[in-house]
Amino acid sequence: VQGGLSVAVVERELVGGECSYWACMPTKALLRSTAALRAARQVPGAREAVTGDLDVAAVLRRRDNFASQWKDDGQVSWLNSAGITLYRGQGRISSDRGVEVTDESGAATSLTARHAVVIATGTAALLPDIPGLREAEPWSSREAAAARAIPSRLAVIGGGVVASEMATAFAALGSSVTMLARDGVLPLAEPFASERVTESLREAGVSVLLGSEAGAVKRDGDGTVHITLTTGESVEADEVLVAVGRTPNTQDVGLDAVGLKPGAWLAVDDTLRVVGDDGAPPADGWLYAAGDVNRRVLLTHQGKYQARAVGDVIVARATGKAVDDRPWGRHVATADERAVPQVVFTEPEIASVGLTRAAAEAAGLRVRAVDYDLGAVAGSTLHADGYHGHARMVVDEDRKVIVGFTLVGPDVAELLHAATIAVVGEVPLDRLWHAVPAFPTVSEVWLRLLEAYGR
Repeated sequence: VQGGLSVAVVERELVGGECSYWACMPTKALLRSTAALRAARQVPGAREAVTGDLDVAAVLRRRDNFASQWKDDGQVSWLNSAGITLYRGQGRISSDRGVEVTDESGAATSLTARHAVVIATGTAALLPDIPGLREAEPWSSREAAAARAIPSRLAVIGGGVVASEMATAFAALGSSVTMLARDGVLPLAEPFASERVTESLREAGVSVLLGSEAGAVKRDGDGTVHITLTTGESVEADEVLVAVGRTPNTQDVGLDAVGLKPGAWLAVDDTLRVVGDDGAPPADGWLYAAGDVNRRVLLTHQGKYQARAVGDVIVARATGKAVDDRPWGRHVATADERAVPQVVFTEPEIASVGLTRAAAEAAGLRVRAVDYDLGAVAGSTLHADGYHGHARMVVDEDRKVIVGFTLVGPDVAELLHAATIAVVGEVPLDRLWHAVPAFPTVSEVWLRLLEAYGR
């Protein structure tokens, strides 16, 4: 729209999607109150002012507000103010640049795009093929994010970001939580970070069963869920959350009309045009995919980043302007490969960008990992008594630039963007010496890491 084109959005559920109602916003609201209470209790003076326990009902009310009570009036109003037309219903590609929208009553509306169609339908929780699991009516991330009550016992199948964050949240809200982390807790993170989170979960009372796998699930008539592990051991719970991955919402969007497989992930080129098995865009390049469905990076902020690139490149092609598809060009999503930032809102938080040491080595880079005790920085000792944390930068030794950065510790999320800028900008280490961190802040860890690298 800002580039001068007209736009229609087709939405079958709530405008704003998963993040607004069932993921980022409500789940972080569930976690924030606990984090604030923890922060107060770690500082003498503030600690003595805390006289009560967490108010669970108030936490859930605040969560409801951040999910807009599961109504999308505000976001629909924004679409209207931006001059974007909304069609409610299931959209399906029906022909060349054609989309048919079927609303709840079964009525159909046919739309034809002049320039492009973008599939941005996201993903749904993957339900593994475990005997009895589907019949037990497990929670997915949606049910966990929107829970109306806190179960006395919660079993979590999985050890990734959703599993770890929800184990953190529900343990703090009063559940007795058991995690079946077959592949470990946060296995894609730097090992020192995942170890800190695993230790913290156990300190919070979570039973973390590393290497454990559910073999069968059954829910009794009284609601109790019985999980039989592949070892023969069993776990009982009142609810079971399955958080083992995602599957693309492409089963019913008309992919077969353009020679693609329904239900499949959508491969894209550097400008996010959908490509076929031969790597070429089908149907003369009018079909794009942004966000989770292209499987590049399943994170909200990367989906928004891709959407900005898609919008710009569609306008460029529609108006005959040059397409800048060089690395880091305006019309590509280079950061998806080199500089993805992510925060895991566990206790402690993990903030990372770029490559872990293992990933950098696997990519064939000659790297050096530089570590520093985050708790030894003056700003950290002021931030909280007994502050524990760790920082690592991964340096490409051939170019002398940072290709990865990981922090683990209380409240490290807001430190991440400085690292993201350093990675995206490929700032030479010699220049970073002139980026002076203010004293006394936790950001002084940058100076300490550079000193450690120079020794």
